[in-house]
Amino acid sequence: MDFKFQIDLRGIIDILSNHLYSGPQVFVRELLQNAVDAIRARTQLDAEHEGEISLELVPHRGTNPATLVMADNGVGLAESEIHQFLATIGASSKRDELADRRSEFIGQFGIGLLSCFVVSDEIVVITRSARGPAATIEWRGKSDGTYTMKPLDRDIAPGTQVYLRCKPGCEEYFEPARVRELAEHFGGLLPYPIKVTAGRESQLVNSAGVPWRQEFSSDRERRATLLNYGRKVFEADFFDCVPLRSSAGQLDGVAFVLPFSPSLATKRTHRVYLKRMLLSENAENLLPEWAFFVKCVVNADDLRPTASRESFYEDELLDQAREALGNTLRDYLVQLARSDPKRLRQLIGLHYLSIKALAVQDDEFYRLFMDWLPFETSEGEMTFGEYRKQHDVVRYTPNLDQFRQIAQVAAAQSLCVINGAYTYDAELLERFGQLFPNGQVEIVDASALAQTFEELSLDEQERMFAFLQLADAVLRKFRCAAEAKKFQPAELPTLYTTDTAAYFRRSVDQAREISDDHWSGVLGNLHGKKRDEPYAQLCFNCLNPLVRKVARIEDKKLLERVIQMLYVQALLLGHHPLNSKEMAVLNEGLLGLIEWGVDAKRETGR
Repeated sequence: MDFKFQIDLRGIIDILSNHLYSGPQVFVRELLQNAVDAIRARTQLDAEHEGEISLELVPHRGTNPATLVMADNGVGLAESEIHQFLATIGASSKRDELADRRSEFIGQFGIGLLSCFVVSDEIVVITRSARGPAATIEWRGKSDGTYTMKPLDRDIAPGTQVYLRCKPGCEEYFEPARVRELAEHFGGLLPYPIKVTAGRESQLVNSAGVPWRQEFSSDRERRATLLNYGRKVFEADFFDCVPLRSSAGQLDGVAFVLPFSPSLATKRTHRVYLKRMLLSENAENLLPEWAFFVKCVVNADDLRPTASRESFYEDELLDQAREALGNTLRDYLVQLARSDPKRLRQLIGLHYLSIKALAVQDDEFYRLFMDWLPFETSEGEMTFGEYRKQHDVVRYTPNLDQFRQIAQVAAAQSLCVINGAYTYDAELLERFGQLFPNGQVEIVDASALAQTFEELSLDEQERMFAFLQLADAVLRKFRCAAEAKKFQPAELPTLYTTDTAAYFRRSVDQAREISDDHWSGVLGNLHGKKRDEPYAQLCFNCLNPLVRKVARIEDKKLLERVIQMLYVQALLLGHHPLNSKEMAVLNEGLLGLIEWGVDAKRETGR
């Protein structure tokens, strides 16, 4: 035996109001949508028909709540269509005989009218069909799932009137100012006049039309007009504007270049229209991920909306439209590079992250823009083009701590090193060697840099021999070896050096300290069999006066303390976080040196 599903209309209304739609205000959009679709259906019968839509507010009187009347001069409904479309959830009057022209209509689902139950316990529809002689019909639906229908003994012009009586708690949506605001918000770009009437006051809310489709006498006029529009819509003064167009999805609009650098974590949302009806101000899937430097207003005639009609459905057509819009923004940047380099530099200063993101993906774009992009180096910030003019080899560090560790030393050696730790930078620098056959790219770390330092003479090696032996013994428990060389700047006494693998092993050791026994064991296995061997070096600078003085200290206990403190200082200068042993050395060393100084003063009597 077959059974039919039972529909709980109140449950459906709860789903609409609390889950499907963003809020109760969308009932205005749904009413406008139905009116526009009805008018478009009527133009199929009469191409010369001029559609119009009106919203009239009847204020509350005594115990009677406020009423909103929405009227259109569209195609209307016959009696059979009322049963089929108004009383059947999931049906749509744009199906069947209109299916072949479905792309002309906004609505894709038959549940739109139900959104009105969010603000009214009863929906009254008075309609008369424009398809031949037809009676005027009244349909009255209630939120409990029941409805009545009867013919009216009066003639009205073909079209539809919808009456909504405010239910308790929804008074906000029946205020004249709020209705005008919502009608303009959702229908401001619609092609049919929308008039809102409250008492003696009537106002046309969509007289401006679509701003980016106007005729302009010059590019300058277009830019000024669109920037003014962007200021009105988003309440911001944008850096620039870019007209958008895509044959995929029949999409057009304008992208506004943000006047500030957005956070990468910020969601990129845009205002989108479907057939000139506002879908959403928070559509997230319109542009490629790298295009986070613009905010858009677009209209699409042929993209598929989601069930809530508040964003576009992810499909192949949207993918094609997104790619086309990305190409438009890319072409804008390319044209700016060729025609207005000064303005491009200003834009890069604001949005270099977006441009770097695109350069990582696009070889041609990389070749065009790489030299314009800014990078932090050991000699200060410079563009990649400025760096290439001064240096034949591109040297960089992929880690921020490593860059901080060697920046001062590298600069003193006249070696310019790029900090590749920031977002996209390492990828861009690596691609230079891949895209340019003669491009040389080297990763630099402190260990490699130390290999360029000046070696000690034989006499200097003899004088430092005993000191280095003791230093090796003191540093062994920190998995560090001692060496001595001469390097600039002379005021830097030591340099803590590791290679990439050693940096990883030190990170593993620190992670083991704060892990439980299980994870500590797992992390310990990452070291392999040689985990007890030294993995770092502390290079003493024999050009430094303090190091030369320390090397002559005969008090072994004092010398050990000084070596430990120089080791900790080298870690801090290199921005290496201290582990528990090193923190203990720092605390004990400071106290020990204070104690030693006090004792020395007592002995000398000074």
